Amino acid sequence: MDTLWEAETETGFLRRLGKSMRELGGTALTDGCPDIWEMENGDIAVVVRDVTADYRNRLPIGLTIRADERLVMIPRRLLIAAKPGIPDA
Repeated sequence: MDTLWEAETETGFLRRLGKSMRELGGTALTDGCPDIWEMENGDIAVVVRDVTADYRNRLPIGLTIRADERLVMIPRRLLIAAKPGIPDA
């Protein structure tokens, strides 16, 4: 039986997936740009905007957010730019 997934916080960063928001022209060159990274263990880490509080009271049926989870958003063009670097399996 599969075990529940838990973040391995000791794993290191391996590589950026796609382009940075700076390369995509989507930043004002200030702190806090969204980003997507593959970790050494294969997991994916994202730097994103936390929108949990904005959506907490209007989640679709079946979508739940635990106390230790957050609903986050990334720019569509950032994910599209990362797609070629994301394995199919």
